[in-house]
Amino acid sequence: MSEAIEKLKQDLKILEAMASEMDEYLTSQTLFWPLSDSSLPRLTLGGYLMRQYRLVQLREMLEPDDQLRLDAAIEQFNEALTEKVVRFEQRAHEELHARLRQWSEYLRDLSKESFAAGDFYPSAVQTRAMIRALVDKLKMPPYEFDERVLTEIEAYDRALRNYWRPGDFVWPDEWQPAYPQRDYWWLYGQPRTHSQTS
Repeated sequence: MSEAIEKLKQDLKILEAMASEMDEYLTSQTLFWPLSDSSLPRLTLGGYLMRQYRLVQLREMLEPDDQLRLDAAIEQFNEALTEKVVRFEQRAHEELHARLRQWSEYLRDLSKESFAAGDFYPSAVQTRAMIRALVDKLKMPPYEFDERVLTEIEAYDRALRNYWRPGDFVWPDEWQPAYPQRDYWWLYGQPRTHSQTS
């Protein structure tokens, strides 16, 4: 089994777990929700939406049974959102600001000579992918999106470009169809470290 398919299968497992606890999550006050299976990442809307987007875009890579599991998880997620428009908006904006802080800290670390932030980029850039997924969802009706957030995102993207070295796609090559370079330029290359920019 290729790395790309193996990771998608893991994404599906995580998505199912997140969907099953989404209703309880949305009524809680916990932003980073510990799933019942503690071996899985914590539930957040950004984590869920990032994986749902990827799985939907690449569903033809999944076995038919796994495609059915994906459809069931998405249906469960959508049911959890029923009559929770305002709550979803609040929670999504709350996470968006938390992810932006997290991303800004990573970008700040790029300027530190002793910090090889570029070494961790394929993992760290998941935060940027979650930001994109949250924004895309909030821009859809019936949600109301705080457009001021886009100014902040654009500022961070400019900061990243100061260190940017275009290159290969940082995730499995088979995932590229889900992430066109025009829209996801920050997945095609790596940031230079401080020593490389000096």
